Amino acid sequence: MTLAFPNPSRSFDAVRNAVRFIGHDGMFEVLFFVEIDALAKSDTELHRTRASETRCLSAFDAFRATIQEVARKVYSHRRATSVTLTAADFR
Repeated sequence: MTLAFPNPSRSFDAVRNAVRFIGHDGMFEVLFFVEIDALAKSDTELHRTRASETRCLSAFDAFRATIQEVARKVYSHRRATSVTLTAADFR
């Protein structure tokens, strides 16, 4: 089954310091978290400023396609119900 992202919603998780989004592997829901450091790697403005919820969500939206592609790759190697994407995953 292919990992899909039919639900475009995302949210800021202050406890994890990450943006949360959901993928689906068939009928199974997979929670993804992309760390702010990973977002800052692609977004120079976020890298230079203090990370706010609005700025993190905007960076996620700007790089959504890339983030989802990395999520697919990482998930294919370590299938789990929850996956955290770090800056190292975006090399």
